[in-house]
Amino acid sequence: MNNLTRNVIASPFDDLFHGFFVRPVEFGNSPETPAIKLDIKTQDNNYLIHAELPGMKKEDIHVNIDGSVVSISAERRQEKEIKEGERVLRTERYFGKVSRSFDLGTDVDETKAVAKYNDGVLELTLPKKTATANKRLQIQ
Repeated sequence: MNNLTRNVIASPFDDLFHGFFVRPVEFGNSPETPAIKLDIKTQDNNYLIHAELPGMKKEDIHVNIDGSVVSISAERRQEKEIKEGERVLRTERYFGKVSRSFDLGTDVDETKAVAKYNDGVLELTLPKKTATANKRLQIQ
């Protein structure tokens, strides 16, 4: 049996890049970056949706319904300034927009839809459109 041996001279850069490309790298995700987390439940005649939008004002939240597709978007503007006497020690700003769209599979009756926002949770009650009976045409 042949024994193969290989002499490898270790480079100081080997440890530097070892495993660098193995882990996913996320850019731009800070703890303050908002994200929309959803709970979607279905009942006989309605969809119940809870969307977490902490720190948002209800004036900055928009819900659009197009058939069975629901889109939720929100924009957050936050400014924080800390003063000590007349000197400004720190000023921080955050501006961000989040959106999420999803397909419910059944058209929604947008005329009867209800949206409530309380304590950072958007609650949507979206009635399902009643299916119309197929009309059979008479051929003449």
